[in-house]
Amino acid sequence: MLSFFVLGLFTSTIGVIIPLIEGYYNLTDIQVSVIFLVPPIGYVLAAQLNGLIHLRFGQRGIAIIGPLFHLVFAGGAAVHPPFLVLLLAVAAGSFGAGLVDASWCAWAAGLENANAISGLLHGSYSVGAAAGPFFAGSFLSAGHRPWYHWYYVLVVASLVELLVLPFAFRWEDAKRYREDKHHAAFEEGFLAHAKDLVNRPVMWACAAYLLTYAGTELAISHWIVVYMIRARHASAYLASVCSSGFWIGMAVGRVGLGYVTDRVGIRPATVIYLLCAMASDLLFGAIDTPAASVVFMALLGFFCGPLYPSCIVRLNLLLPRALHVLAVSFVASVGQVGGALLPFGLGALAQKVGIQVFQTAIFAQLAASLLLWTLFPRPPSTTNDIDSEPTDEEACRDARPSRRGRLHDE
Repeated sequence: MLSFFVLGLFTSTIGVIIPLIEGYYNLTDIQVSVIFLVPPIGYVLAAQLNGLIHLRFGQRGIAIIGPLFHLVFAGGAAVHPPFLVLLLAVAAGSFGAGLVDASWCAWAAGLENANAISGLLHGSYSVGAAAGPFFAGSFLSAGHRPWYHWYYVLVVASLVELLVLPFAFRWEDAKRYREDKHHAAFEEGFLAHAKDLVNRPVMWACAAYLLTYAGTELAISHWIVVYMIRARHASAYLASVCSSGFWIGMAVGRVGLGYVTDRVGIRPATVIYLLCAMASDLLFGAIDTPAASVVFMALLGFFCGPLYPSCIVRLNLLLPRALHVLAVSFVASVGQVGGALLPFGLGALAQKVGIQVFQTAIFAQLAASLLLWTLFPRPPSTTNDIDSEPTDEEACRDARPSRRGRLHDE
């Protein structure tokens, strides 16, 4: 949870410092948007190396390498280098983020009560993301500090993460990972696993969904501050509060709605959440008072909260456990591609037609996410009736190993 809290601090901070970076480096909207195109580089590299790092160093290796690259990012930004060097620091940080994101998601999604546990894990990310804009905005506004002073704080946070995570996973070395009966054959058949994964429609459906949804989430986070300042003439403090409201709502939604999802089922619950998120976005655009802006942005975050972890849980329900790390690494990297392209596209659109397009663009992206979710493959039938669908709890039981160690597959 600490790792995801720190990850949330890093992610949400970018939205707050975008206006400050534009002024510091004298950049336009489209030029500063290049910063959004960098994280997929680190995430794609992490997706390629994640399984091998597990085999060589176990989860303990992830617990060391991930925070170390967070520290490289924070330290690099803290010295306010030229913009191109800052982009390299962002790439390093995204590599560390890609490792811990996929690894801890796969770990949580394979446990009992996966929806609730994944909700807590992602909720801690949202708590960090909620704290980031508020504390960064307050910290930088007090005394009119330059943007890079915030990264002094993130250096400390990364150091704490680097101390705590290896201790928490001190026993999870490569030997233990290899001894796990679900991963024993992973090294021998790495390419076979990759080929197996490519042929599974559920993996591509999840990747397409996260390509759209992750881009929506980060487009909101990265541009809401700019939108509030330019379109609604809000103060920098109010804009930061609005950004924090989105992440606070997401934290509450990920923790609270995880239990609702367990009761209702992942598939119908996610449809309901997306419809409610679209309604919240429409209300945010229709009512532009300061209080309403914060409230509806918080509601939007609340209903977006379970959308990412629910997709990861549903993916793991339909895959053997041996494929979880590889699959989650891949879809997380695809999600980061969406998290780069959609915010960049919104920045380019904002420069051409104005930031007022923000609300409409977010609605369109949520609608696309809803469409892709409805195309998500159903779990395999457990009865002779081909029209029947097992509940998510039944699918979860089937996805876990039996007492004989046999893994039920699609």
